[in-house]
Amino acid sequence: MKKLFVAFLLGIFALACSDKPATNNADGSSSTSSTMPTPKPAGSPVLDDEVAVFETDYGNFKIALYPDVAPRHVENFKKLIREKFYDGLGFHRVLPDFIIQGGDPQTRGGGNRAAWGMGDPNQPKVPAEFSTRPFIRGTVGAARASDPNSASSQFFICLRPNPDWDGKYTVFGEVIQGLSNVQIISNVPTEAGATDKVKDLPVIKRAYLEKRQQ
Repeated sequence: MKKLFVAFLLGIFALACSDKPATNNADGSSSTSSTMPTPKPAGSPVLDDEVAVFETDYGNFKIALYPDVAPRHVENFKKLIREKFYDGLGFHRVLPDFIIQGGDPQTRGGGNRAAWGMGDPNQPKVPAEFSTRPFIRGTVGAARASDPNSASSQFFICLRPNPDWDGKYTVFGEVIQGLSNVQIISNVPTEAGATDKVKDLPVIKRAYLEKRQQ
């Protein structure tokens, strides 16, 4: 089974050792990438009227969403939040001051550490919505497998610019509050002998939607 992680920089890391946002084939397949969609032109973000609030062991952060370039990802993300899907999940993958990744149902209640990042093969997939919106500090993107149309619930947050990912992963939001807490999560200890798997899972206590302040 491949892990779903965000594929960061091409060739720097692979799978569990990637500094790419993780991509996973949750069904265990080794699917080859289908044709990469042409990125949609994107100017200044048009923000959703709701923001996502995440309460964690290390403080809270808020995400503004981009329905202008990634309407299906925003709809899926909000649906999962309303269903309380993310409550009790964790951020299983971190690279210090670089990225955090979470939202895998395999992490619920600690789960099976060996399966962290694998996802659930029965989860609905969201087709790619690539755009020219860049990956910069605070950007929220969708983790996927080698198939560009394989995103589900896993997401990642950037803590520095990653231009090599631009147009290769779906950008669907940005952290507008609490980015310092995201940075703290990125620096939690990792498992002995592992590059990016956390030792003690930082847990999402609760995720909910609130009206965006105009």
